[in-house]
Amino acid sequence: MVNREKEFSLWLDFVERDFLQGEFKRLIQEGVINGATSNPAIFSASMTHSLAYQAQLEGLKGKSPKEKYEALAIEDIRMAAQALKGCYDEGNDGYISLEVDPFLSNNTQATIEEGRRLYAQIDHENVMIKIPATHAGYEAMKTLLSEGISVNATLVFSPKQAKRCLKAMREGIALSSRRVDAVISVFVSRFDRLLDPQLLQEGIVDVAKTGIYNAGLIYQLIESANEPHIRTLFASTGVKGDTLEADYYIRELYAPHSVNTAPLTTIQSYIQKPQTTTPLPLDEAVIQGYFTKLSDYGFDMEEISQTLLKEGLVAFEEAFSTLLKTLEEKE
Repeated sequence: MVNREKEFSLWLDFVERDFLQGEFKRLIQEGVINGATSNPAIFSASMTHSLAYQAQLEGLKGKSPKEKYEALAIEDIRMAAQALKGCYDEGNDGYISLEVDPFLSNNTQATIEEGRRLYAQIDHENVMIKIPATHAGYEAMKTLLSEGISVNATLVFSPKQAKRCLKAMREGIALSSRRVDAVISVFVSRFDRLLDPQLLQEGIVDVAKTGIYNAGLIYQLIESANEPHIRTLFASTGVKGDTLEADYYIRELYAPHSVNTAPLTTIQSYIQKPQTTTPLPLDEAVIQGYFTKLSDYGFDMEEISQTLLKEGLVAFEEAFSTLLKTLEEKE
């Protein structure tokens, strides 16, 4: 659960219209979560399978698919922001994230313009604009933060990306005259899903550790910057299959001055028993020893990170395309 003494925050990685009007508010009131995140894949699943959007869609006939999507998404984000406003006013996070169009990941100016427009339309200060950590994204992060718009840097896999985010965010925050916060979303479980079968083949039994060690390394890098308004957000923390406990990636990455955003089922598992240990920060010698072993077996972490970034960008583009096609068919 949210632990303000240690400044560990738990955010929900899920948005859906009916849920926002019910259980979402309960989770906030009970102190289970103090923030939330969304992404194109989450919206695609919600908007294409939930009947809660039908009434609003009836009034959007004649609009383009993207206009329909934005109308639906903005309404959801407003609802989430309103529910989280009490947390925000108390200085207890209270943020909800909305991602820019994933097809803009290589266009700095278009990302800036869309981020400004979405933030203005939502009209709630406790909204974070989510921007992929690409070459074009870094300047967009700096610009939006300088204008008083909080930012969530997403699809971060490598220390290099984290350093670029840090630099952009520090510069942007220094120029802002308003309260802004920023998180660097480090993706975790995708490393293990990709590498564990190969590691087992090589006789390396430290499975479900690559994502933890990589995230731990990036967390320590971010913390070394000593920026109170920039935190690590551990993302992609749901597990696949039944070989790990559902809340494995929350417990292993529990750390001061950090956020973990997780699916509802993961959070439900986590709150069943209190967290009694703080695994991070990890011993740097242990981390470096692990990655040296991977390198000795021919695993190039920078190359792997680039592969996962490309896959992540494509996955969000595909989810967004599927959603837009579905909304077009609902005319």
